[in-house]
Amino acid sequence: MPSQGEIVLIPVPFTDLSSQKRRPVIIISNTTYNQFSKDMVVVAMTSNLSEKAYALPLLSEDLAIGALNRTSMIRTDKIYTLEQSLIVKSFGMVLPQVIDRIFDEIKSILETSK
Repeated sequence: MPSQGEIVLIPVPFTDLSSQKRRPVIIISNTTYNQFSKDMVVVAMTSNLSEKAYALPLLSEDLAIGALNRTSMIRTDKIYTLEQSLIVKSFGMVLPQVIDRIFDEIKSILETSK
């Protein structure tokens, strides 16, 4: 069963659904959800470091388990619900503080504009 904070490789569809590519994602759904659902909720990661709104840097020291080949960005505006069976490989786990940062960014996306 996948765990919250786990970094996994999955086939991610392009936003126009024309194709898909294997990409790393971070599981943000909690253990209870992952245990009782065939699905999981994830956020995308990218190695493209250009500044984007709602993107957070992810460094190797942000991982509790594993290591990154390079600094990455967490795309909190790219949220997917995907079936757990799509996981190709697991290769790390982020620290709990990273999950907190992700949730804070997602909350800022969903808040009412003033």
